Amino acid sequence: MRTTSRDVVISIDTPMVPPYWAVLERALLRAQSDACRIFFDRYFDERGYLKCVPRWGGDDGPDDAAENLLNWTMLYALGAPDIVLELYKKGWEGHLRQYTEARTVEVPLGRDGMYYKEFPTCFDWFHHGEGLSAFVLQGLCDPDDPGFVRRTRRYAGFYMNEDPQAPNYDPQHRIIRSMFNGSRGPLLRKATPQDWAGDPIEIEGRFKPGHRERNYQEMLQHFEEYTDIVGDHPLNLGATTLAFNAYALTGEEKYRTWVLEYVDAWVERTEANGGIIPTNIGLDGTIGGACEGRWWGGVYGWGFTVKVVPYTGEVAHRAAFKERCHYGFANAMLLTGDLRYVEVWRRMLDRVNEHARVIDGQTMYPHMYGDQGWYHFTPEPFNAGALELYYWTLKRDVLELLPSKPRWIAFLDGEDPTHPVEALQRDLESVRRKVEAIRQDPRTPDTTMSDDPNPLNPVTVATLNQLMLGGLPTGRTGYPLHCRLRYFDPVRRRAGIPEDVAALVDRMTAEEVAVTLVNCNQTEPRTVIVQGGAYAEHQIEAVTLGEHTTPVGHSYVTVRLAPGTGARLTIAMRRYANRPTFAFPWA
Repeated sequence: MRTTSRDVVISIDTPMVPPYWAVLERALLRAQSDACRIFFDRYFDERGYLKCVPRWGGDDGPDDAAENLLNWTMLYALGAPDIVLELYKKGWEGHLRQYTEARTVEVPLGRDGMYYKEFPTCFDWFHHGEGLSAFVLQGLCDPDDPGFVRRTRRYAGFYMNEDPQAPNYDPQHRIIRSMFNGSRGPLLRKATPQDWAGDPIEIEGRFKPGHRERNYQEMLQHFEEYTDIVGDHPLNLGATTLAFNAYALTGEEKYRTWVLEYVDAWVERTEANGGIIPTNIGLDGTIGGACEGRWWGGVYGWGFTVKVVPYTGEVAHRAAFKERCHYGFANAMLLTGDLRYVEVWRRMLDRVNEHARVIDGQTMYPHMYGDQGWYHFTPEPFNAGALELYYWTLKRDVLELLPSKPRWIAFLDGEDPTHPVEALQRDLESVRRKVEAIRQDPRTPDTTMSDDPNPLNPVTVATLNQLMLGGLPTGRTGYPLHCRLRYFDPVRRRAGIPEDVAALVDRMTAEEVAVTLVNCNQTEPRTVIVQGGAYAEHQIEAVTLGEHTTPVGHSYVTVRLAPGTGARLTIAMRRYANRPTFAFPWA
């Protein structure tokens, strides 16, 4: 449990001229926040509605509209000004109303509203996750917001059979009954191209879809093979984030119990399938049961190769589950501290790579499996989720699966000292380019798809997550934040690093993390609370400053910085020692 004893306070009074990385970090937080106002004014109206033609579908649908707020909650949680959270909330409330009002004509799934009870009526978790990516991190910003609490409970309930109109879950077989699921329950028939593509729409001369279709017929062709959605699918592990959030908000055991029950079922299926996660589970709970026994079946599954892409004529391998569902196992790890959940995925990588072949004198590794066995061989090992696995387990051999060591990891290893400055400079330049493009965008609302502004969203937080928090980029997967440290401003009583303070994590081991904190303000002191993990899941045992070590024994520690000072702290911690909570330290 989280300690409630008095705070441990570390005082820093060593003068430090703000390093260049610190100046850039503060500039990037400020620039992205300013750009949020420009972006919002251009693409949202006074109600918070996106200025676009609302549509249903996997090409351009509600999830793409919500993605225009991607990373905004994370930016606020890092320390951006209040306006960022205010605009996000206005846009999110508007989004829920806009897509509840929006209706399809020919697609049955959205005829009474594309959203019902403030949630998509019925779609897949590849798209659910993208649309919810900003929302699921809102608890890092203001966990006591009544709307967030209410919706989090309701959304989790859709997958725990708490809503009779959403019987998504079968507790007997521990399955989510379809890859298509939501607030109106599961789709228990084969999906049609129109279920995926939405109603007919004029394309040529009016829109430029992100998937490059030239007309509505090509939209339908894009989804011609997207039919096998009945039964459970590993992408449905995304639903565990809803119950994880509900547990972190309330501490109610039912949410934790459901996550572990569902993830444990996938662990068992994977082990029963020779260590390879199956991509279809029948309604009777059998592996491959809804795809004639093919464990590799299902849309976005191991064998999901689209034979003809309409706008290129090429073959496309779209086993999309590989890039996301390992985070579902990590949700169980966050709840229990048990690394065995993510090690299931690590063993799977080994099982797949064991099927490598020598082709024309070169070792080639499979990435797909179908009726013909393993296929789609490339020189690169199968490494989906390898960076995340290294982060969670800190086992160096996982990095060998990657084509090269990521610059962030090389920096943490002391091999790439220029990385922080160069990465921050790159992100600052991106803000400038995007704002310029926003101001030059000639589209009108009736020639704008919901997906169109997404490339111009000025908020990118991957670099800040890595450098400030020692954390993984949150991206558009719809999963929780994984980080070693997080910051709070006890003076303003809010999440995020205080104004003028910068942080740089430069080393991480299983037992320690080293961070430099700097107060760039030369006239005023600053106080920052440093927490272990995004959800207080890591226990801080001690903090070393110079030659002095202070015992802590909390999930957080308070650091006071005199004007114009800074220091490098070495923080000893036990990872995944505490049950996760959204509660702020002073709560």
